[in-house]
Amino acid sequence: MNEMSSDVTDDQIQALAATAKPFSLVQLRWSSDRYQDGAEAIELEHQRRMVSLRAEGVIAILCPVISDTVAGVAIMTEPLERARQIMAADPCVQAGIMTCEVLPCLGFPGDTLPE
Repeated sequence: MNEMSSDVTDDQIQALAATAKPFSLVQLRWSSDRYQDGAEAIELEHQRRMVSLRAEGVIAILCPVISDTVAGVAIMTEPLERARQIMAADPCVQAGIMTCEVLPCLGFPGDTLPE
């Protein structure tokens, strides 16, 4: 179990906060139409598109979620309205298999997932 560290100073917090950059947080949720006819092929196209967006740098972090409710989350490098446009064109969103919420967020450049 990780213990919270009290060694972080107010100055360190402020220094990190000063490096924050705007990103767009995408949350995809499964809808009640998840298992409609043809859903498997549509989901494959969704996956292909998301991996392509990741390869292009539009998606900085891509996290499929193993859940019956949440399908995945992603952090996009695009401004909020552009990210919403991109996700509105997603095959699963258009087919009603998933719903999508895109929220403005801040991130710290250089943060990565551990190997």
